[in-house]
Amino acid sequence: MELTTFKTIFDEYYHPIKNFLYYKLGDVALAEDIAQEVFMKAWEKRDQIVVDTVKSYLYTIANNLTINHFKSAKSNFEFELKEDNPVPSKSETPDYTMEKDEFALKLEKAIASLTESQRVVFLMNRIDDLTYKEIAKRLDISVKAVEKRMRNALEALRQLIDHKI
Repeated sequence: MELTTFKTIFDEYYHPIKNFLYYKLGDVALAEDIAQEVFMKAWEKRDQIVVDTVKSYLYTIANNLTINHFKSAKSNFEFELKEDNPVPSKSETPDYTMEKDEFALKLEKAIASLTESQRVVFLMNRIDDLTYKEIAKRLDISVKAVEKRMRNALEALRQLIDHKI
């Protein structure tokens, strides 16, 4: 693949890939870093790329790098939990601190167990404070689809937090 062809592909897909990563990761700087990594990996394999399928190839790389990031972040988080020994506030009882930490862990596990589409919509709404209409526009789906995903996410979270975890 020629440099000019690769530059054209980069110009066409960099921002959509970065946005895709942002919605999965919720961090603009991290999304930019991983988007750059996507294109570095594509550049390394440029001789094997078929231009007709380059879009799906790039999104596959982006998705795989996101999965790797979450696996790495989970490992780091678990290590930090073992290493950290936070000093509770004087107003917090040890029981309250323990319950708060247990609930935070339950919530984290519950969010992680949502389907990807539910998790993306839930986090975009609850973390990024986006409206259903804004989410629908960014994900290129209908507002009804956003409502359904959010309803399913909330129901799944209720069940997971109250019963399973």
